[in-house]
Amino acid sequence: MRKLWQNKRRLGYLPIALACFLVAVVAGWTAIATRIDNYVYDWMWQMSPPAPHVAQSLIVAIDGPTYKTMGGVGRYRTMVAAALEHLQTAQPKVVAVDILLTDPGDDAAQNARLAKAMCATRNLVLVADLVKDTWDDPLPEFQSCAQAVGHDTSDEDSRDGVTRVLPLEKRTARERHWALSLEAFRLPQKLPIVESPDDLRIGEETIPAPLTPGNDRPLRVVYNGDIPLLSLADLVANPALSRRAAGKAVFIGVTDLSATRDRVRTPLREMPGVEVHAHAYETLAGNWFLVEAPALAAPAVCLGIALLTAAIFAFYSGWRAYVPSLALLAAVHYAPFLLFRQGIVFPYFGPLSTVWLGLAGAAAYQLLFVRGQLRHSEAERTRYRQAFQWVTHEMRSPLTAIQGSSELMGRYNLSEEKRKQIADMINSESKRLARMIQTFLDVERLSEGHIGLKREPFAAEEVIETCVNRVRPQAERKEIQVHIAEHLNGELNGDRELMEYAVFNLLTNAVKYSPTRTEILVTSEARGDELRISVKDQGIGVDSKELKSIFQKFYRTKRAEASGEAGSGIGLSIVEQIVKVHGGTMEVTSELGKGSCFTMVLPALIRV
Repeated sequence: MRKLWQNKRRLGYLPIALACFLVAVVAGWTAIATRIDNYVYDWMWQMSPPAPHVAQSLIVAIDGPTYKTMGGVGRYRTMVAAALEHLQTAQPKVVAVDILLTDPGDDAAQNARLAKAMCATRNLVLVADLVKDTWDDPLPEFQSCAQAVGHDTSDEDSRDGVTRVLPLEKRTARERHWALSLEAFRLPQKLPIVESPDDLRIGEETIPAPLTPGNDRPLRVVYNGDIPLLSLADLVANPALSRRAAGKAVFIGVTDLSATRDRVRTPLREMPGVEVHAHAYETLAGNWFLVEAPALAAPAVCLGIALLTAAIFAFYSGWRAYVPSLALLAAVHYAPFLLFRQGIVFPYFGPLSTVWLGLAGAAAYQLLFVRGQLRHSEAERTRYRQAFQWVTHEMRSPLTAIQGSSELMGRYNLSEEKRKQIADMINSESKRLARMIQTFLDVERLSEGHIGLKREPFAAEEVIETCVNRVRPQAERKEIQVHIAEHLNGELNGDRELMEYAVFNLLTNAVKYSPTRTEILVTSEARGDELRISVKDQGIGVDSKELKSIFQKFYRTKRAEASGEAGSGIGLSIVEQIVKVHGGTMEVTSELGKGSCFTMVLPALIRV
């Protein structure tokens, strides 16, 4: 029984763990959880940036000084043309222009100069803009000089406005463009982009950019330090600076905040869009990829954490449970950071909420169980103490008779007949005492399901006559007449000794709570498949409010206590238990000052 109870207790941790797992997983899919995950990884990025490296790209910046010296915003095509012209001698690996060149403008000379500079530039990449499912491409005279056109879209789907992801692909129903940074990486290698559902391949390099429902192939940008920046104004003033672009990928774009809105927030800092594209290029060129954990990895880990928290508290308690719990808590906090260092982006909120909820739920369950176990232990101690008091109380009558008789035999010179009579009485009372102890033990074992019920057929009349003969001496001392109905019928199939105890207890209670010179009537009547054995007295009666409580262990009625006849309060509870194990019920009718009638309704033995 103890082992079964322990198993049930341990299994109780399982639904708690599963509930915590479900709550944590559902919470991990919310916008708040996503934002927390992003903030945590931004912090991780700042705390543990990649090792410094030699940048493979250069930004030629159209900044504030450039606008001042080269004619303002209206002259930006002249500015781009000047940048291309000065870069030709340096022979950069690739040149990506992050400026939209979609409108014809009003200066044909500017356009002609720019087109000439573009056609003279090796590996030129221009940008197109996606506006309401329509591509806004560069002018034909510019696009004809470019070897590739990429899109300039950043992470417009970011919920908190921080650009962490760059879509490598954007498409409409008819046309698709790769990202500006991807085209700048591919073009110098003269290699095609090989697509698969899980990644892109360019030569020997595999880019972990899986195809998503939005067909955008997101790439997490690794912001690794600062990209070298060269002001176009400085380049025009000192053409020798162009040698800094030799062998590098050059990104030309506007960096002046007053001249453009192309400025985004990143985990590193706020930066212009052209710098984001340069960082994306560095991510591709350096093969520094942050890979998202598989979709089912997070729920699987959360489930494992929940089950582990349940196992810890199921098999350990106290400090033995708290030490591994703290270790698990520390591991769950540190594991995402460790994985991040290995280039794996793993959700932070889901596992963290799982471990906290799991540990809190398991610890609370263990605390409640321990308290319940303590209350159960205290209740058992109280029950056995009261049961011991009842046993000692019930033993007094036979022990007193045995003690008194033995004293008579030792003190007086009695006749042989008197001595035999006393010896028979001692023998009878000692047997009664033994039966009383055995009956009590049997009832306790029956209530706990430790022993089976004896089954034998016997007549109700035999049990009633035996009990009445036993109680008559006690009744005669109070001048109470105990009558048996003329016709006692019915048979039972059960434990005869237990039934004798039940009937005798009802009779002794009737005698105890009845005044002198009254009567007690015992009846037995078979009604179909029921046998009704009743003991009716003319005693003090029971208040109707107390009828539902009289079969509770150790309950004493108020009138019984006031009369000075209150017993231990366990007798009727044992009677009810005996009747229940025989498949019957108890019925009580009572009226204050007029007596009570206790009826045992039992299944009758039907002879076929």
